[in-house]
Amino acid sequence: MTLNPTWRRWLPYAGVAAVVAYCLAPFYWMLVSSLRPTTDIFSTGLFPAPLSFENYRSVFGPTQGFTRALLNSLIVAGTTTVLSLLLATFTAYAMARLEFRFKRLILTLIIATSMFPVVSIVVPLMKLFTNIGWINTYQSMIVPSMSFTLPLAVWNLTTFFRQMPDELEHAAMCDGCTRGQAFRKVIVPLAAPGIFTTAIITFIAAWNEFLIALSMTNKPSMQTATVAISKFTGATTYQTPFGSQMAAGVVVTIPLVIMVLLFQRRIVAGLTAGAAK
Repeated sequence: MTLNPTWRRWLPYAGVAAVVAYCLAPFYWMLVSSLRPTTDIFSTGLFPAPLSFENYRSVFGPTQGFTRALLNSLIVAGTTTVLSLLLATFTAYAMARLEFRFKRLILTLIIATSMFPVVSIVVPLMKLFTNIGWINTYQSMIVPSMSFTLPLAVWNLTTFFRQMPDELEHAAMCDGCTRGQAFRKVIVPLAAPGIFTTAIITFIAAWNEFLIALSMTNKPSMQTATVAISKFTGATTYQTPFGSQMAAGVVVTIPLVIMVLLFQRRIVAGLTAGAAK
């Protein structure tokens, strides 16, 4: 049985539409639920009726401290991303360009460290941070977060630098640049798409982190947004604040969506760079 040419032409688009709908359905339902009044939170309608913003007012109420939590998340995720990129850029360049013994083993160990579950390092780090007075500080969340963002950044950037021809540095050095100047003035600007893509991935991973932030903080003023959402309380003891949690989820997702939409060209360029050498 052969398909009609018209169906054959539209079948790939239908497949893409189905995948997109499947991926976006949870986010759409979160948005719709956040716009329902509390009395209609269990409604199954596809559209909120009537439209209500009471959940958003509740999220940013003075008792929740959610604004402070968002600021904490921005500080932790932003600092983690900057430090991870700074260290990963130099490490990845050395891994891609230098020849030394056990290089493949070192790269394997780097990526293997990111595969350990976070819960396996939380308990010993919690004891260590308690002894040195780091509990309820930003560094107690930033340093453990780098245990999974840094290996990821090193692995991504090593692959990217390997795809850049060695002749770029040689040409710059023939023009009078030192090895360091060739790296700073030639390689880094050309590697910007890959670095930027790695920064986005690293920031998203650090922004969504939950277990470390939950374990290392017990003061509401130091909690990140993900922890604050988990501790929302309802109007009564037995009420679960589904509406407020949905609204907070939308607020937390918005910065990531805006970032991807604004820089999608750079992200695509970074993901596809080096495909043809």
